[in-house]
Formats: sequence, structure tokens, C-alpha cells
Amino acid sequence: MQRAGRHGRQPPEGGPMENGVGQEPGSPEAPGPAAPRAPRSRPRLVFHTQLAHGSPTGRIEGFTNVKELYAKIAEVFDISPTEILFCTLNTHKVDMQKLLGGQIGLEDFIFAHVRGETKEVEVTKTEDALGLTITDNGAGYAFIKRIKEGSIINRLQTVCVGDSIEAINDHTIVGCRHYEVARMLRELPRAQPFTLRLVQPKKAFDMIGQRTRAGKSPGEGRVASGKETLRLRTQGPAVLEEGPSPSEEEAARRVDDLLESYMGIRDSELASTMVEAAKGSPSVAQLAQGLDSVLGEFAFPQEFVAEVWAAVCHPKGDKE
Repeated sequence: MQRAGRHGRQPPEGGPMENGVGQEPGSPEAPGPAAPRAPRSRPRLVFHTQLAHGSPTGRIEGFTNVKELYAKIAEVFDISPTEILFCTLNTHKVDMQKLLGGQIGLEDFIFAHVRGETKEVEVTKTEDALGLTITDNGAGYAFIKRIKEGSIINRLQTVCVGDSIEAINDHTIVGCRHYEVARMLRELPRAQPFTLRLVQPKKAFDMIGQRTRAGKSPGEGRVASGKETLRLRTQGPAVLEEGPSPSEEEAARRVDDLLESYMGIRDSELASTMVEAAKGSPSVAQLAQGLDSVLGEFAFPQEFVAEVWAAVCHPKGDKE
């Protein structure tokens, strides 16, 4: 799919074009300043969508961020936007490697996963780490993106990848960001039971009984490199841009791994933002200052910032 207006029509031979209108050869140019050119029309981008558990195909357009995207999908299927937990690209399965982030390829098909059953699980924290990796949908819901093998949560068969965390000990966390939820879970005392209220995505018949586990993938949460994509922004209009290069994808993957290691979250768009900040920072101190000015609420530790800068600016080759 090409941007509108990228290739203009060629003028006829011997007849120059002025603002799209042919002139007779040798005719004098009109005096005075040239008439302003009409602004290029923005391309009309239409995406196809379905509910992941099954529905007719709908068409959506005219959104600039995730909340507007959810509102458009909800309007098509006559549901509330708050019913949508998250979206995947090109698969109806709960596949965290296909999770919709801040970029959508122009050929991508959007599947919306909506609220299914609610369940409550009692957990006893016998060690510091629960084995959960948290992400969020950008519209108020934090959910489980990874469960570590052999962890406390791994031993609870009722907890699955894709489950949205609605409350911790009857304290609702709807509207909290993923890093806030991860922090709450880390701060829970050991040896004291607590309750998680979870909402699982509604499943189609062929998905019932599955307990999906997300594995690492170099392209996790990202569209294919080199393709034109629609980038959704928290503020301002969505923009068309080229997909990330392989080196940018690899740098973002390294930073995403660091986010999981230090904070218990995965967020490919946050990782990409940090990669851009690190590439423009000549030192760790300047990166720390830049991140603090735009992402201060994360309270990144200094050693984490240093590892991000090293991962982007001085990546180490495999020495195994």
C-alpha cells in the first residue's frame, strides 16, 4: 500500500504542468506569487477486524491511539470498549508474540480479545519472585504476558498467559500501568496468602483447554521490518512510517529483556522509545536525564539505565 500522492502524474510532453494544469508551450508565466499548492490528502487507511472468539469481519478507520482503536472496534461489534482486554495481529490465538503494540502493519488483520470468565486465585508467596511478566493494553488493563517455568504461578494451573489482573486482595488495579502492578506484586510480603482476581479472554471452542506460554522471539510484539506501518501515538495524530530495521528490532529486544529482568514487565513500544533515546544520548548520564524527563514515573535504577545505554550503543557479540 502506498502513500497517497507519492507519485504524481507526469506532464504531457512539451506541456509543462503548473499545479496540475497543463500550459501551452511558450505561454508566459502569470505574474505575482505562485498560487499555494493544495495540501496533500492523508491516505485513507482501513483495517479489517474480528472478535478473537468468533464474529463477522468488520472494517475500522480513523483512529490515532489504542483507546480510539478499541472504541472503533467496539462500535463495529456493538460492545463496550471496556470489554476489550487486548488485540493480536493476524491470529485469533492468545499469542503474546503477535500482541498489538503501538505499530500496525498496513496489511495486518486485527483480532480483539474480549472479557470472558472471572476467576479468583489464592497465592502464597514462598519466594520473592512470583514468575509473572506483566504488560498492559494502553487502555487501563494490565495482563499476564509470560509465566516462568517452575515458578510459583506456574504451579497454579488456573492462571494463564493473557489473563487480565483486575484486583489484588480486592483492591482494584484497573487503570494502573503494568509497572505499577508489577511493583505491587513485588512488594507483597512473603508467606502471607493473597488473592488475585483475574479475567480470562473469551475463547473459541478450538482454544478451550489451552494454557498458552509465551516464548521469546526476536520480533516479539513488532511488525515485520521494512514494511510501512501505522504508528499510534499517545498524543498527536497517528503517522505512517517505515517499519524498524533489523538492528533496531534487535536493540529493542535487548532492552525489552532488560525491562523484564529489572522490572518484571515487557513492553515493546517502551523498549523502542528507550532505544531512540539511547541512540541520541552520548553518555549514560544524559540518557538518565532524558529518561527521567519523559519517563520519570518508572523510576529506572541507575544500573538499569547504564545497561540500556550499553545494550543500544555498545552491544556485545555472543561469546558462547
